[in-house]
Amino acid sequence: MTTPMRKPAWLRAKLPSGPGYQAVRELVDTHKLHTVCQSAQCPNLGECWSRGTATVMILGNICTRSCNFCAIQTGRPTEYDLGEPARVADAVAKMGLRHCVITSVARDELKDGGASVWAATIRAIHYRMPQTAIEILTPDWKGRLHDLDTVLDAGPDIFNHNLETVERLQKPVRVQARYDRSRSVLRHAKSRGFTTKTGIMLGLGETPEEIEKTIYDIVEDGTDILTIGQYLQPTPQHLKVERWAHPDEFAHWKEFGLRAGIGVVESGAMVRSSYHADEQSEKYTGKHHLNTENTLAEAVA
Repeated sequence: MTTPMRKPAWLRAKLPSGPGYQAVRELVDTHKLHTVCQSAQCPNLGECWSRGTATVMILGNICTRSCNFCAIQTGRPTEYDLGEPARVADAVAKMGLRHCVITSVARDELKDGGASVWAATIRAIHYRMPQTAIEILTPDWKGRLHDLDTVLDAGPDIFNHNLETVERLQKPVRVQARYDRSRSVLRHAKSRGFTTKTGIMLGLGETPEEIEKTIYDIVEDGTDILTIGQYLQPTPQHLKVERWAHPDEFAHWKEFGLRAGIGVVESGAMVRSSYHADEQSEKYTGKHHLNTENTLAEAVA
């Protein structure tokens, strides 16, 4: 087993603390919700929960896929909870979110991949919080566009599906996913008029030329928002970090992406898909959907 590379000084996460963090934790526990913040070991959990926000993960916390970068448990899912959409909507209301992010595990064993639960969750939030912008971070539905349409018909505001890495590294990193299939999902959502978003990680062995090509592919697909972050190895069983990208490199790729034609590029070591997602989407959803006010943190402060 190789010794993990020591993290550089610029990779420092905020520790969980404060009334917002405690309130979010109690809300998640009370409503029996899963969050990607916990399941994926997100380094920004402390900061986001302290702001009174969290990214809810629906359809359980066991994924049918075995991506080699992801900390979410892989196996045979046991949960299929039709009461979940209402609980998620209630939690969004109690957090007072103006912009919420919903994601899910992959449920390839289900005929529709969980699309019906996705749609019910979006509609429940719309009903309970009609003023809230809804951002969804979804699986690829194995390329089944009719299942994707089931979700899109419910009317999310932002559609996000991550490419995760460059084309050459898809198989070792994502295993059951495909680069072209992910691009087709993003293109389909864009063709229906949705604001689209994707994300990639650095530090998995990609070359500058491959990053450039990926960004040009994202531009070609008409994707509006791109997030670029540093890959962090969650356990010794996952892919190792090949390198730590310097903050100057993240700044370079942000400038490169904007020049290439992407509307919004968030690039930094700690950047993740749902990290300050309200700010990433402000250009498309407006300032009134920022979570700077009316958050659970303020409500309990």
